[in-house]
Amino acid sequence: MTSRLVDRLRQLQGAIAAEPAPELSGRLTRMVGLTLECVGCPMVVGDRCVIEGEGTGSVEAEVVGFEEDKVYLMPLTAIEGLKPGARVVPLSSASRVPVGPQMLGRVVNGAGDPLDGKGPLQAEARVALTGDIINPLNRAPVRQSMDVGIRAINSLLTVGQGQRLGLFAGSGVGKSMLLGMMTRFTDADITVVGLIGERGREVKEFIEDILGDEGLARSVVVASPADDSPLMRLRAAMLTTRIAEYYRDQGKRVLLLMDSLTRYAQAQREIALAVGEPPATKGYPPSVFAKLPQLVERTGNGRPGGGSITAFYTVLTEGDDQQDPIADAARAILDGHIVLSRRLAEEGHYPAIDVEASISRVMPQVTAPEHFARAQRFKQVYSRYQQARDLISVGAYVKGSDPETDFAIQHISNMRQFLQQDLNQSSPLKESIAQLLEVVPERRSPERVKTTNPGAAADRSDS
Repeated sequence: MTSRLVDRLRQLQGAIAAEPAPELSGRLTRMVGLTLECVGCPMVVGDRCVIEGEGTGSVEAEVVGFEEDKVYLMPLTAIEGLKPGARVVPLSSASRVPVGPQMLGRVVNGAGDPLDGKGPLQAEARVALTGDIINPLNRAPVRQSMDVGIRAINSLLTVGQGQRLGLFAGSGVGKSMLLGMMTRFTDADITVVGLIGERGREVKEFIEDILGDEGLARSVVVASPADDSPLMRLRAAMLTTRIAEYYRDQGKRVLLLMDSLTRYAQAQREIALAVGEPPATKGYPPSVFAKLPQLVERTGNGRPGGGSITAFYTVLTEGDDQQDPIADAARAILDGHIVLSRRLAEEGHYPAIDVEASISRVMPQVTAPEHFARAQRFKQVYSRYQQARDLISVGAYVKGSDPETDFAIQHISNMRQFLQQDLNQSSPLKESIAQLLEVVPERRSPERVKTTNPGAAADRSDS
């Protein structure tokens, strides 16, 4: 009897194991602002779930925190039709996003769903939203330059493959236009553009007018406009980086453009404050400053012999305040910064790059000594003119008072023309360097500087 029972149990064991696991679900207990509270649902931070609303409606959400047996959720979409006790069902494979060469020329949202009306994505793979961390000692060093097609950047702020730079500017001084020029003129294999927290009108204008068909053909655009939930904006920035990582792992030279890093930080601030994190610097909780390097450090060079991600992050300086907490934190974790000046933009100087306030920290490693020395000479002459600008404009400067200032006045017109560039004009790297060598002569010796003053020469002849 016992043996027959054991045999019977063994026969049924296979069928029992083949049965699907019971579906676990929880219930919604509280909603305050954008924060939803759920109990009875075993999930970890980062998991996604569906909250079943009235009728056929539902809201997708993600776990952003917990306290004892309560789980805090943040919705990815608009909250409609929810009521107390609504059923919360975890999603098993929602954290994987589409990647592949089929994404070129497409526009997607933060969840990886197409926005361009060109049909569903036929991605070759779906990967986790967060990629593997590369040991910093296994990364290839930045040793090669990258052409971005902008004369002022190519010559005076040369960019290296795998470098991360910030584009610092207030509103309305040409950040998006500069990014659009880079997408069209760069020699990178693939461009990945993240439009985070922009106005919906600007998203369409950037794709159609600034990026154009030529730029879009070899680009992937991830767009999350300002009316998206903060969690969707956060995921859009992470998806932009993940797509770039995928192409880097394929050995491609990737140019990543994210507009803007400030909107990413503001989205994280909204989430952190909603779950009860205390504010620290100007209303930004500590988690914001922890998230920034986690996002930025994922870009850069891969392993030796592999691909690279050269990244440009726009940083919105509110009120043109360069000491804004996000701007200050971004400067510390990036490999250089390019500052756009409102004064230059108002003068019709485009691109409005302030070469005095900008720097590329890897430029000495990716340029020839002659090129680097001439770029330094250009900045010195340009800075000398700016120091005497007020005196010159009111006629208080007397020619011959300072040979270096006289030299700057003589060449400032050519220097200003050199720094300006038409929106539809490309300036390749080699051409930019050749023009730089022409526009500013080499540093003159002290003897030659002295002989440029006719009065001094006459005094020596009299003696």
